[in-house]
Amino acid sequence: MTEIQPDELQNRSPAEHDAAAYAVDQPNDSIYSRIREVPMSAPFRWLAQGWSDFRYNPGQSLFYGCCFAIAGFILGMVFNYAYQYVSTLTTSFLLLGPFLALGLYDVSRRHEQADSGLIPTILSLNGKFGNIGVFAAVLAVLMLLWARASLVTFALFYSNDMPTLEGFLAQLLSAENLEFLTVYFCVGLTFASLVFAASVVSIPLMLDRDTDAITAMLVSFGCMVRSLPTMMLWASLIVLLTVIGFATFYVGLIFTMPIIGHATWHAYRDCIAP
Repeated sequence: MTEIQPDELQNRSPAEHDAAAYAVDQPNDSIYSRIREVPMSAPFRWLAQGWSDFRYNPGQSLFYGCCFAIAGFILGMVFNYAYQYVSTLTTSFLLLGPFLALGLYDVSRRHEQADSGLIPTILSLNGKFGNIGVFAAVLAVLMLLWARASLVTFALFYSNDMPTLEGFLAQLLSAENLEFLTVYFCVGLTFASLVFAASVVSIPLMLDRDTDAITAMLVSFGCMVRSLPTMMLWASLIVLLTVIGFATFYVGLIFTMPIIGHATWHAYRDCIAP
């Protein structure tokens, strides 16, 4: 350690003295040490806070909700013509989701600061293209791997012509296809878990503290591990609300997805100390 001379101490400003004292008192302080364990009840509180943010800025929230609904409608149209790609498209939806929710995170952040405005939330990506780009590249690789794994799974169990959509849906309900469903579910769950773990708090972290993408994803994985039961419950609630949105012919997505986006911001606030 470099020895500090007395004259250097005299020339320091009060702020520099405080910073030096904090550095001595907190030698191992880092973003990783700020990861907190959250209770099982936390996801329900996040949803309540998300609803509060929705009511605070309904116009902005509904704008992003409509973007999700349009994406869901496109997903449904493609499913009718190429259902074998539904897993790939669903992963694409999960990939697109955090980026559409970026504006929702900024809405919640501005709510904390008693600020508002749609245009600033749309431009919240400005200055963070590098970090967000790296994050997008990592998730894109996961999406491509999942797309390939999905097609390989179909190819293994349907070596002849692909069944029709009606035939495929009927076979899903048949006990004879239990092996296919088990394999398909396990593969899909693996990739979905990776995407969720990498993105659960990473984009809010990059937005709020300008953290680099790799660190943000590692912290996100750390939050997942630190509060695994809570995060599993949170993931289940996200899936449930998303399914409700799709089941209501995509209209529900206009409301459920903004609430999830706002709630994710509060999840980030709970999981990582200031």
